[in-house]
Amino acid sequence: MDYTEIMVRYGELSTKGKNRRLFISQLSHNVKKSLHEFTNVKIRADRDRMHLILNGADSQQVMEQLRPIFGIQSFSPVIRVKKSPEVIQETALEMVSEIWKPGMTFKVQSRRSDKAFVWDSNDMNREVGSAIYNGIEGIEVKMIQPDIRMEVEVRQEAAYLSCLTVQGPGGLPVGSSGRGMLMLSGGIDSPVAGYLAMKRGVEIEAVHFYSPPYTSEQSLHKAQQLAVKLTPYVGSIQFITVPFAEIQEEIKRCTPSGYWMTITRRFMLRLSDRIREQRGGLAIINGESLGQVASQTMQSMAAINDVTTTPIIRPVITMDKSEIIEIAEKIDTFELAIQPFEDCCTVFAPPEPKTKPKLEKVVQYEERLDVEALIERSLAGLSIQEIKTNDVYLNQSIIEMDDLL
Repeated sequence: MDYTEIMVRYGELSTKGKNRRLFISQLSHNVKKSLHEFTNVKIRADRDRMHLILNGADSQQVMEQLRPIFGIQSFSPVIRVKKSPEVIQETALEMVSEIWKPGMTFKVQSRRSDKAFVWDSNDMNREVGSAIYNGIEGIEVKMIQPDIRMEVEVRQEAAYLSCLTVQGPGGLPVGSSGRGMLMLSGGIDSPVAGYLAMKRGVEIEAVHFYSPPYTSEQSLHKAQQLAVKLTPYVGSIQFITVPFAEIQEEIKRCTPSGYWMTITRRFMLRLSDRIREQRGGLAIINGESLGQVASQTMQSMAAINDVTTTPIIRPVITMDKSEIIEIAEKIDTFELAIQPFEDCCTVFAPPEPKTKPKLEKVVQYEERLDVEALIERSLAGLSIQEIKTNDVYLNQSIIEMDDLL
């Protein structure tokens, strides 16, 4: 079927009142960014619908790009025709005939915003349904859960017909809620946290702590590849690599092992907050799940949070591991996350971390460190790169290693 355009429905955006135009504008920007390869596609964002004029572009390929974009409730490939009863009937019959198979049922569902059109909604349901019923031998009508739902919408400018509605991910357009720094490790939880934050409109930038030579280049590539998995929802993500080995060496040399993890996380939070200030962010996002590890008890989080007043968003804080894994599998990060490349936290993990660290002791132990100088040297070594949907990192590294063996 040669569809002429794709009609996008907004969903939650329709409740935004006076701010609705800003949300629609952000969604339009995100769709345009995602469809940058389809130079012929033209985007027209109206108050209650977005129209993607295909101009010959492959509708299936365009729809695949639309599927993960937050802010879209649903979309339909449609054929635009002139507002002629005969043309509407002929087009509807042709569309249903192309997909109908013996035993399948159908229903016509119509809307009419052009009140001057000769048929009202009931008339269209009856007349278009009659054309399909009489034109396809053996087809049956079913009003509840039909196999084929023929949708006809008559608007001021034209009539639109579709037999397919694809559900979008819902949520809010990425960027409509501001920017946040995602503390992205190589594990299961933080990519899920980033995904859930984006679903609520947060534009994320990934902050990854890298400790060579204690962590391998493959561990860095693994984190970059996890960021690639998140790009379909936004188009591209800024990936910020933070050198962290010196800080961890100093923590290990100067403080008791039971407090290594608490002090390490405090440094990570300080650095993330400084980067947030530099990058114009409003919040910090992480994958902490309450009680999952020693640094994620209430007492540990209170001691770690003491270094900042910036809002910290923890999308998975109340989830069981099985719930987090379910989302990780859905967004295709799970198999990558469980690959055995250690990150800086696991390499420097203490044998018996404190689950109830005392803040006064944490402050006392940090006095042994030149906190500000360590942070400044780490910030001076930041590396920032843009990660896009088709980028490959980890697989390429494995191929290069295999070539050397």
